[in-house]
Amino acid sequence: MTTVRQAVRFQFIRRVVCLFLVLAVIGLVSFLFGPQVGAVKEALTPPVLPAVQTATNRVWLEQNWTPQLRQQYHQISQGTHTLPIPLEWLLALERPANNLLSLPFGDKGKFAANDYFLRFGFIGNEVSADNPHGLPIGIAATPYQQLPGLSGRVTAVGFNCAACHTGHFIHGDTEYLVDGGPATTDLGQLTKALGAALGQTLVSSKLPLMKGRFNRFAKAVLGADAYNDANVTALQGELAALVESVAALPSAVDVVEGFSRLDALNRIGNQVFALDTGYYGNYVPIDAPVTYPHIWTSSWFDWVQYDGSIMNPLIRNTGEAMGVSATLDTRAPEGEQRFTSSVPLDNLVWIEKALSGTDPLPAQQFNGLHSPPWPQTLPAINQPLASAGAALYQAHCQECHLPAPNTPEFWTHFAPVTWYEKAGASAEAFEETATDATTVASEQESTNLQATTTSWVMKQTQPLLNVHLIPLAQIGTDPAQADVLGNRTVDTAGVGDSEITQNFPGLGINTDVCTREPQAVANPFQPGYPVQPEPPAVPARLVNINVKDGPTLSFALALGALVQQVNDAWFELNAIPAELQEIYLEGRPNCLQAGQGYKSRPLNGVWATAPFLHNGSVPTVMDLLSPPEQRPARVVLGNINFDPVRLGLADAAAGTVQAGEKYNAEGFFVLDTSVPGNSNQGHGFSNRYDPSQPWYAQPKGVIGPELSMEQRLALIEYLKTL
Repeated sequence: MTTVRQAVRFQFIRRVVCLFLVLAVIGLVSFLFGPQVGAVKEALTPPVLPAVQTATNRVWLEQNWTPQLRQQYHQISQGTHTLPIPLEWLLALERPANNLLSLPFGDKGKFAANDYFLRFGFIGNEVSADNPHGLPIGIAATPYQQLPGLSGRVTAVGFNCAACHTGHFIHGDTEYLVDGGPATTDLGQLTKALGAALGQTLVSSKLPLMKGRFNRFAKAVLGADAYNDANVTALQGELAALVESVAALPSAVDVVEGFSRLDALNRIGNQVFALDTGYYGNYVPIDAPVTYPHIWTSSWFDWVQYDGSIMNPLIRNTGEAMGVSATLDTRAPEGEQRFTSSVPLDNLVWIEKALSGTDPLPAQQFNGLHSPPWPQTLPAINQPLASAGAALYQAHCQECHLPAPNTPEFWTHFAPVTWYEKAGASAEAFEETATDATTVASEQESTNLQATTTSWVMKQTQPLLNVHLIPLAQIGTDPAQADVLGNRTVDTAGVGDSEITQNFPGLGINTDVCTREPQAVANPFQPGYPVQPEPPAVPARLVNINVKDGPTLSFALALGALVQQVNDAWFELNAIPAELQEIYLEGRPNCLQAGQGYKSRPLNGVWATAPFLHNGSVPTVMDLLSPPEQRPARVVLGNINFDPVRLGLADAAAGTVQAGEKYNAEGFFVLDTSVPGNSNQGHGFSNRYDPSQPWYAQPKGVIGPELSMEQRLALIEYLKTL
């Protein structure tokens, strides 16, 4: 009888405990659903994510890199803390519960485990000396960093170049991996899930009967020897401070990025001029997503970025590191190492050399990272059809995209870039500098320059590949990304709150950068103003100008100037002599430009870079070669299955979502091309093409005649050979 009574009593107590637990959860959920805290409930709810896509075999395409070089590139630090938590927290953190009612019950598994982390589009990587924790490709650790809300220095976790520039796709039973290819990641979903995991852990630390998640986190972070009441309390305080700090940051989004896309320019501007300075008046909503560009060959372009806006590789790479949350000091007094950062320029130079190799001109062959060859394990190339496609490429593609890199004609498009720097006001000053090894000019050019600009020195780089920039008015593709640098301004005249502004009146920008010299604008009311397009004008010459703080400073110039000063601060801090600085800068000026159009790059390896157009709005090359009105209106992004016939994403030309949603039931992003920023128009092969007119006189968005199905298939086969 006693045993029966004890069993009944135990059952009663168990039911009471469960009742209290359920009531606590119901109370929590009721609180979260309250009208004043709906945002909290949303923040604690993780996104629906697609399953990790796997294959039986895994193949790295042959791109002229050794496995050792590849592994170092995948994990080398760029000094970033893109994930705003310490490495030890990331390794300890549990993935968020999908249903808040299940929050108190059981371990959900680690956030950093491959079966969860890779659902954001990342690529798994093996444990190695460069990657002791087995983090995904592109996730690097940087020691001795300061994170918001935390006391003391920690090992931070952030993106490096490989996070955005390593691609993969699946065909059959094989996963193909592409170094330098476009990533398929979704930073927005990663941010949301990480916020939910941290928030749920914080909630767990504060409510009775729900501390299991937090306690497991604390034990993993602190270790057995340091797990005590004092340290647990301190950790709880730091978790609360970090969550509060991150939650207070602006995060407005007008155009959802989704898998495979990122609004890189606006994110860089927001990080550098708003989040780093604390002046949120410089923050703008995300509205111009682009696909991650493939980067083989690009080290030798005269201009890089989709809008052809940057020339110097170190400026580009430092700016990229700053944009994914490298630490930047903007508040130290002038003369006391303002603009020091966590960006390790030595690592950036190593990355660039791994990509570029040495000068390709003597041998007329790139010797850094090669574009990926068409794998023999994919369906064989139809060589007769590819031969027909070569003729079509010459007729309709190479005027903008240049001759194919495997032809001698391609190498004739290398030429030095000329720019001008201010010198003395006398012709003698120019003549003295004209004998410098960096000046390459004919006697006639020198004479002309002296006659018109005796206070300027003409300089030139080593020969670079002259890529074409096609005006927006002609190419007709979505203008949002090109408009960012052309239209956005930033306030650097006074940053922060009133107390900071009193002691810190401006960001401190004051340096020379190179940009296009202003040109006179034609008057449309002037007699004889052309009603038909004229041939593209000769670009204005590049000149050095001084950029200083201002309330409406050009974003393009402000960013280039700030990055220059960050690099200069690193050179000074590390006592890098002037001659070594030139090696870091590769003899190229810090030239910037905005509003010139979109870059038309060579098409080697383009077959492995879906989706297409700069904003990822076209899933296959077949769709791109078809009339624009035949392109799919909605594109599914995140699925990496490959279509070797249409050349691009398989099963991506459809997609339905519930009203107000951007992701389908499987967790894939559905890009709506009717949304500004997502347009799939332009770059069209159309029956509106007039063969009697040059390309610049065609209707807006038309680049060639409408192609037959056989012609499209022929061009596709030819592109596989590049």
